Amino acid sequence: MAQSEVDELFDVKNAFYLGLFQQCINEAQKTKARKTECDIFLYRAYIAQRKYGVVLDEIRSSAPAELQAVRLLADYLSNPSRKDGVLKSLDQKLSGNVDVENITLPLMAASIYYHEGNYDAALRVLHSTESLEASALAIQVFITINRVDLAKKELKRMQETDEDATLTQLAQAWFNIAVGGEKLQDAYYIFQEMADKNQSSSLLLNGQAACYMAQGKWDEAEGVLQEAMDKDSNCPETLINMILLFQHQGKGPEVTNRYLSQLKDSHNSHRFVQELIKKENEFDRLTMQYAPS
Repeated sequence: MAQSEVDELFDVKNAFYLGLFQQCINEAQKTKARKTECDIFLYRAYIAQRKYGVVLDEIRSSAPAELQAVRLLADYLSNPSRKDGVLKSLDQKLSGNVDVENITLPLMAASIYYHEGNYDAALRVLHSTESLEASALAIQVFITINRVDLAKKELKRMQETDEDATLTQLAQAWFNIAVGGEKLQDAYYIFQEMADKNQSSSLLLNGQAACYMAQGKWDEAEGVLQEAMDKDSNCPETLINMILLFQHQGKGPEVTNRYLSQLKDSHNSHRFVQELIKKENEFDRLTMQYAPS
């Protein structure tokens, strides 16, 4: 692929990867380049903004297969009652003759499986395709299941393909956080450099906050998270990090509960919320066992 062709959608993709979703949408609407590929990132940015209705309304049944895959993710995230239907549809799509040119389907499928906590299925589908994005998502899965050794191998592959790519740099930062220790400072600098070169986003700020919190720098983390709240007061990762921060700082439960209520209200299907509800129900069940009869 010629270098000029690679660069046509660079600004669109780069904004998406950095979590600058509105900028991604703005860039996508301006560009005339490779319409389907551009639309994939446009609609994924809408999904990231939780504007599922736009995606479901605009991607028709006559749209290309890559866009249908994006629509599947929006359908899955928009309505918990639709999950089983979406998973069934996804299994059908993956069991047939999958077009190897359609690199979007494995990414969307892996994202859905990741949300489901089905990490084996996510990795299986990611290994069927080769792209920096597939590798980056695989690294997230490996870190989630505490297989830092496998994340390191995947990262090495990304570095051999394109060491300077935004996704490779981000994956390096995630890996550094997982390793911890002196690597935390390296991760912080990666997020900072990306914010300096572009602009800060909730994604980059939460990355920096994670580095601070892992180093026990709670006051610095609070400053960064307040900035993230100003950018998007309803970002689930920011709310989760705020809860963690305030618990460590020993703030009153009413402050933590405020963020927890907002998280449950706006992101009921988020994995963190689902796990929390499960634990709360388990706790209630145990306390009932030991309650005086």
